[in-house]
Amino acid sequence: MKIFSEISQSQAVKYLRLMYPIWMVVGIVGVMYVPSTLIVPGDASTTASNIMGNELLFSTGIVASLVTQLIHILMVLLLYQLFKTVNKDHSWLLVVFGLVGVPIAMLNDLNRVAALLIVRGGDYLTAFEPSQLNALMLFFLNLNEQGMYIATIFWGLWLFPLGYLVYESGYFPKSIGIVVIVSGFSYTLDPFTRLLLPTLAATIIPILTILNMGELIFVAWLVVKGAKLPISKS
Repeated sequence: MKIFSEISQSQAVKYLRLMYPIWMVVGIVGVMYVPSTLIVPGDASTTASNIMGNELLFSTGIVASLVTQLIHILMVLLLYQLFKTVNKDHSWLLVVFGLVGVPIAMLNDLNRVAALLIVRGGDYLTAFEPSQLNALMLFFLNLNEQGMYIATIFWGLWLFPLGYLVYESGYFPKSIGIVVIVSGFSYTLDPFTRLLLPTLAATIIPILTILNMGELIFVAWLVVKGAKLPISKS
């Protein structure tokens, strides 16, 4: 923490502008590209075949997901350095909510590791029929998807203090702070909608997904335009 405490606001912005694009690319690979490429919903046999034929890609997806969380830790600490002079209490809330989701997401990746171990096979798995192993493998992959929804709750909660700080700081347009807060509501409601209103999820989730764009707007502005910092604090 001492290293981070010595980072100035301008340095924090510089590092964030470098790290956010890396975080997004690695996250897309680990959370979206690899699962959508190899996992066929409801088809255990095809999914198992895809993973067996692309084991390195599947493993890369797991590693990318873990690295995404590690980068996220660094970004949360840098955002704290950027905003702590604006409001220290909200900056601490940003850190707490931003970090709580990390161990949830990382532990959740154990489900993908379990699926990979099943596909690789082993003497201890010979007691199961191939169809049973495929079904068990798909179960762990489905469990991984459900675990992501739990982590999503905290991905939403941390946007509330972030949006407030963006709005109050004057470093960014106030409208960006508002859309970030809207994204906080969207992310937080998403998993509860899936669990409580599964029959309406197909209608509601696309709307929530659109509202999630507020966080991306903040990231895009920060990466492209930077932050308008007070001269005395830069």
